[in-house]
Amino acid sequence: MKENPAFRTGIGFDAHCLRRGRRLVLGGVVVPSVVGAVGHSDADVLLHALTDAILGATASPDIGTLFPDNDPKLAGADSAGFLAHALQRARRAGYCLSSVDCVVVCDRPRLTAHTAAIRKSLARLLRIPGTCVGLKAKTTEGTRLAEPGKSIAAVATVLLERK
Repeated sequence: MKENPAFRTGIGFDAHCLRRGRRLVLGGVVVPSVVGAVGHSDADVLLHALTDAILGATASPDIGTLFPDNDPKLAGADSAGFLAHALQRARRAGYCLSSVDCVVVCDRPRLTAHTAAIRKSLARLLRIPGTCVGLKAKTTEGTRLAEPGKSIAAVATVLLERK
């Protein structure tokens, strides 16, 4: 078995409660909303899921280990910094990011109108073409998996390619 295969994949997940008076940040974009994600950092569930996916693909510790939510230095931190750290780890391991695919699950607010701006932001942050960034906004379709308007979650997969 090869220690440094030509390709590596990773999957990441994150979820946060939503609360009035917080900003909703997704993929580095502030989405207009009366509620926002609760968290120690900026609570960007999408960047957190992507960060964990990249870290997983490189067999690195997860985001919570590297950036603990009880570290006062990380209070209000921009999640783009976490993502940049994960990308740097991938580069040091000899890999570059090839593509990503993401799903954000949120009943309210509706996110479809914001996906183009979020995809553009992700492409910039990840330094890959927008055509290599998949992004879908989904709801729970009334299944009551979560109370509508009370939570948000994201799942991300990444493909890394040996440089």
